[in-house]
Amino acid sequence: MSQDIRDFVTPSCQVLGLGEPTHQEPAFGRIRNELFAQLAEHGFRSIALESDRVAALAVNDYVQGGAGNLDALMREGFSHGFGDQDANRRLVSWMRDHNQHRPPAERLAFHGFDAPLENTCAPSPRTYLEHARDYLGLDLDLAALTGDDTRWSRPEAVLDHAMSPGATAEAERLRVIADDLYVALYGRAPELIAATSREDWFRARTHLTAGLGLLRYHKQSAQPLEPGPRIAGLLAARDALMAQNLLDIRAMEEERGATLVFAHTFHLQRNASAWRLDDLSAQWSGAGAIVASLLGERYVCVAGSLGRSAALGLRDPAPDTHEGRLQSRITSWGLEPAAADPSARPRTDTHPRQGYFPLDRATLGAVDAVLHISDGTTAGTPASG
Repeated sequence: MSQDIRDFVTPSCQVLGLGEPTHQEPAFGRIRNELFAQLAEHGFRSIALESDRVAALAVNDYVQGGAGNLDALMREGFSHGFGDQDANRRLVSWMRDHNQHRPPAERLAFHGFDAPLENTCAPSPRTYLEHARDYLGLDLDLAALTGDDTRWSRPEAVLDHAMSPGATAEAERLRVIADDLYVALYGRAPELIAATSREDWFRARTHLTAGLGLLRYHKQSAQPLEPGPRIAGLLAARDALMAQNLLDIRAMEEERGATLVFAHTFHLQRNASAWRLDDLSAQWSGAGAIVASLLGERYVCVAGSLGRSAALGLRDPAPDTHEGRLQSRITSWGLEPAAADPSARPRTDTHPRQGYFPLDRATLGAVDAVLHISDGTTAGTPASG
């Protein structure tokens, strides 16, 4: 057992996926901050969170020393409510302090790698496409094609294929325009970067990629499928967008150093992700499975595991479960090489509302290590800031 993440970083590692088994246990964020501080001393230069990539641009500006109000930044720079988490606030403050008086090549960068959407709600692509249009200096009336933004953002647009604008003639036209914008952005890169900066060009590409992703997600939402395949298709589409974002981030960060990626384990594990609720079930390839298949040994994955948690109302795991085996060896929190005990079983004392995905043999056989927290109340010490 170790509390030093560097013991599990291989020489070839470029992307280290650190999974949490639920978003509702604050201890994982606290420990993540500790581990990222260790990795920063080991040559890691960036962190990517399961949060809106476009919104995260403002967070990165701030940690690089830019102006801004931290309260407003935590509201507007994070999606999924992650700006309310104290660990994320401490992370942003610590990164800003860490970067002071350091040259750009040695500063830590902050990224989001999620698309600007929820599983059951996705906004209009208009503002993202307009950002790229304006950067390119083109005269295009995109609002006439998108129409009222609320027709895209209402939950019915994702949950009911008949209410989705994703398969309309206007959406098809928008996809063609967005593809043309993408070609123009690359084709005119020399003149655009000379007139602005590489940072502005990448920012425009990030907005355009988000707009294209939303159009693809809405098109998937418009497919007339039964509930099970419908959910699987949406989850797969989101993870494919997340994988594309991670690969883009790595291309940007490749010369500076490795990247820590922090998200729910089912987004990062190498094996297929699975979800079940009553009679509905879905299986798909998560972002980690996609990225791992492309990066090979350059991708290392650590799965999260939890013993007991007051935040979730979760008691000690049964001794014969995978978490129970870890609980018997780890009194606070620790990292261990992944190993599936053939005599252990998945825990069954969890509830879907906890968002906790118990360990199983398939996951343990497809990750490199496990981060186990025995008690969320006492584990982890907040990073300074």
